[in-house]
Amino acid sequence: MSQQLGSNNEQDVKLFDEDVFDLAQYWQTVVRYIWRILGLAVFLTILVGLFVFSITPRYIATASLMIEAEQANVLSIEEVYGLDSSRKEYFETQYQVLRSRQIAQKLVEELSLHEHPLYNLDIILENQSGISQVPANLIAWLKESLPFLPQKEEVTLTEEQQLERRISFAVNVVMKNLTVAPISKTQVVNLSFESESPQLAASIANTVADVYIENYLESKMDMTTKAKTWLNESLQGLREKLDNAESNLAAFYEQEQVVDIDGVVGLASERLQNLSNQLINAQVVLQRSEAIYQQVVNAGASLEQLSTLPEVLNHPSIQNIKRDETSARSRVSELRETYGPKHPTMIAANAELASIEESLMTQIRALTSGITSEFESASSKVASLERNVELAKAEFRKLNNLENRRRVLQREVDINQQLYDSFFTRLKETDELGGFESANARLLDAAVPPTQAAKPRKKLIVALAFVGSFGFGIALALLFEILNSGIRSVEDVERKLGQRMLGIIPWQQHKKKENLALRHFFDNKHHTFSESVRTLRTSLQLLNLDKPSKTILVTSSVPREGKSTVSVNLAFAMGQLSKVLIIDTDLRRPSVGKLFDLPGFQPGLANLIAGTHTLDECVVKDEQSGVDVICAGSVPPNPQELLASPNFKSLLADLSEKYDHIILDSAPTQAVSDSVLVSKLCDSVIYVVRADSTSHKVINQGLSRFLQIGHRVDGVVLNQVDLNKAKKTGGYSGFYDQYGYNAYSESTYQSNKQA
Repeated sequence: MSQQLGSNNEQDVKLFDEDVFDLAQYWQTVVRYIWRILGLAVFLTILVGLFVFSITPRYIATASLMIEAEQANVLSIEEVYGLDSSRKEYFETQYQVLRSRQIAQKLVEELSLHEHPLYNLDIILENQSGISQVPANLIAWLKESLPFLPQKEEVTLTEEQQLERRISFAVNVVMKNLTVAPISKTQVVNLSFESESPQLAASIANTVADVYIENYLESKMDMTTKAKTWLNESLQGLREKLDNAESNLAAFYEQEQVVDIDGVVGLASERLQNLSNQLINAQVVLQRSEAIYQQVVNAGASLEQLSTLPEVLNHPSIQNIKRDETSARSRVSELRETYGPKHPTMIAANAELASIEESLMTQIRALTSGITSEFESASSKVASLERNVELAKAEFRKLNNLENRRRVLQREVDINQQLYDSFFTRLKETDELGGFESANARLLDAAVPPTQAAKPRKKLIVALAFVGSFGFGIALALLFEILNSGIRSVEDVERKLGQRMLGIIPWQQHKKKENLALRHFFDNKHHTFSESVRTLRTSLQLLNLDKPSKTILVTSSVPREGKSTVSVNLAFAMGQLSKVLIIDTDLRRPSVGKLFDLPGFQPGLANLIAGTHTLDECVVKDEQSGVDVICAGSVPPNPQELLASPNFKSLLADLSEKYDHIILDSAPTQAVSDSVLVSKLCDSVIYVVRADSTSHKVINQGLSRFLQIGHRVDGVVLNQVDLNKAKKTGGYSGFYDQYGYNAYSESTYQSNKQA
C-alpha cells in the first residue's frame, strides 16, 4: 500500500512539473534548432525580398483642401435645400462628396484618364493576354470538348459601350486609390492619391480639389437656376390667385352696394344695443305697472279697498289730500266742541270736509284709471320695443354675414398679396445676384510629385519578414518540441518519467539493418561508447553500496530500443571487474545468442528450466570478455509458465552463488508481461529508453507495471543519444566524457597507434 502511494506521489510530482513554465527548456530548444530557424528565416526573407523588389513602386501625392465652415449667404437658397454649414454633418457630407463617383468620373473625363496606359482597360487586358493565354485556351478547349457545360455567349460591344466600360474602369481605379483624410479639429482635409507615376499622382490630387470646387459652383448655379424657374412659376400662379381674390372682393362690394360696411355694422350694433336697453327698461316698468294693475283689478270698484292699496296711499296727490282731510277732520272735531251742528262755522267746516273727501274719491278714481292706462301703455311699449329689437337683430346678422364674407375675401387678397410681394422680391434679388457665386473651399497646399516611393517600403518589409520568419521558425521549433514526446535529456527523464538517469549510450554509426558489432566495446576507436558503458556500470554500483545488486534485469518499453546491446555491453564492463553471467530471458524473440554468433541449436534457459540439459551444456564462455552466456535456447510455446515456474527461481538462486553479477535481458514491457514476472526475482531493474523515439506516455505505462507490483526501478538508461546535439544543449553533462576521458582516451589511442 505504501509503495503504491509512493508511486502515485511520484506521478503527481511528474504531472506538476509538466505544467511548470520552464524558460530554460525553451531556450535550449531554440538553441538546438537555431541554425534551422536561421535558415528558414533567411530563406523566407530572400523570397519576400525577391517578391518585394519585383513590385512596381507606387507614389502618393497629397494636396490640402480647406472647406469653409461659413459661406456668404447672398441668396438664402440654402434654406430651401436644407443646407447648414455650421453643423458637423455638413463637413461629413463634403467628405463623402469628395469620395463620390461623380467627382471621380469628372476627374477621369477632365484628365482623359481612360486613355492613359495605366488606366486604359484595353491596354491592361492586352498586356495580360499573354499571361492568361494558356488558361484561356485550356478553358476554351474544355468548353468545346464538354458541350454540356454552360456556355457563355460572347457579347459584341459598341464603341459607346466600350468607352463607357473604359471610363467606368478608370473611375473604379481612381476611387480605389483616392484617400480623403480630414485633419482633426480643423477645416482642412488631405487629398492623397496613389499611382505608379509621381507626376500623375500629384496631378490627380490637385485636379480632385479643382473638380470638387467646380462641382460645388455648378451645383450652386443649378440651385439658383432652379430657384429662379420655381419662383417664376410660383409668381405666375400667385398673380392669378391675387387677381381672382381682388375680383371676388370687388364683385362683393358691387353686389351688396356697400361702401363702408364697417361703419354700417357699427351703427347697427349701436342701434341694437340702444333698443335692447330700452326694452329692458320698458320691461321693468311693465312689471311694476302690471303688479299695481293686478292689485287694482283684485280690489274691484270699492273705493275704500282702493284707498287702502299701498300704491294709492303712497301716491303724492293722495298723501296731500289725506293730509288736508286729516286737518279738516281735526278742525271739525275742535269746532264741534264749541258750535252746534247748524252753526254756520260748523256747517262750513263739514262742507269743507265733505269737499275734501269727495276730492279724495275723485282722485282715487282718477289714480286707478291712470294705473290701468299706464299698464296698457307699458304693455304696448314693450311689445313695440320687442318687434324693433328683432328687426334690429335680423339686420345686424345680415350685416355681420356681409362683414364675414368681406373679411374672408379681404384676407385672401392680403395673403396672396404678401406671398406675391415676397416671391417677387426674392426673384429680383436672384436676378440681380444670380451671377455671383462663392466657393465653399480653396486649395491650401497643392500636391507636388513625390521623390520617394511610398509603397512598398522594401527595407521595412524585408526586416519584418526576417523578424516574422525568425519568430515563425521559433514557433515551429517549439511546436516540434511539444509534439515530440520522446526523451532526450536528463531533465526529460526526471520531469516526464519521474526517474533517475543511470547513464547514456551514445549513438554509434553502423548499418541500419545490422546490429552494433559485438566487440564494439573493446575497440579503442570508440572510446566514448566504452566510457559511457563504464559510467553506467559505476552509477549502478554507487546506487547499491549497502547491498550490491547481483541479479540485474534489463528491459525496455518496445522492441528496437537497444536493451540487448545495453545488456551485453554492461556485462562486458562489469566482467572486467567481476565474474558475470548474462542470461537471455526473452523466450519469444531472443537476440543474445545471435549477438554472440551462437548456433540455433545451442541449448539455453528454456532447456535448463525444462530440465532437458545441464548447466554446463547451456553455459557458453566468451573468451575475449570472460563473460558467461546463457542464451534463450529452444523457443517454448509457454514462455510465461517457464519464467513463473519454481525451477527458474531455484536456477537463479544457484547461479547467484556462482557469479558476482547476473544480467538478465528481458522482453519489452509493452509487448508482454514476461519482464514483470522476472523482475520479482531480480535485485535491480534497468529501463532502457531510446532517445527521441519512444513516447514518454508509453514509457510511463511500462514503468507503472513495476510500480504496481511494488518493485523499484533503479533508473533509466538513455540509448542511441546523438552527442552532437548533446554538446549544444549540455543536457547529459556528467554521464559521459567525465574527467576528460575523451581527450585522455584519444591521446592514449594515438600513442598506442604510433607504438
